[in-house]
Amino acid sequence: MWVGWLEFDVLLGDVHSLKEKRAVVRPIVAELRRRFSISAAETGSTDLHRRAGIGVAAVAGDRAHVVDVLDAAERLVAARPEIELLSVRRGLQRSDD
Repeated sequence: MWVGWLEFDVLLGDVHSLKEKRAVVRPIVAELRRRFSISAAETGSTDLHRRAGIGVAAVAGDRAHVVDVLDAAERLVAARPEIELLSVRRGLQRSDD
């Protein structure tokens, strides 16, 4: 079994409150879950209104499948015009490591 994860650090555009932040971050998280059937959540900078951390995780029996899903998820987040992707951290591990 292979487990892979991504941790996005994003800068939000014209956002002035935590309520506006949720209105930007929630659709991104929902689209990641829906499109790729992966776990996704806001994971960092929860008290800052212009920054967000978004984490995703995927599990599969095949390493190549996990890598493909993570690559596609990264492209989706990077293509969102309402945010600026500052950094991405990636992890990939086999269950027997």
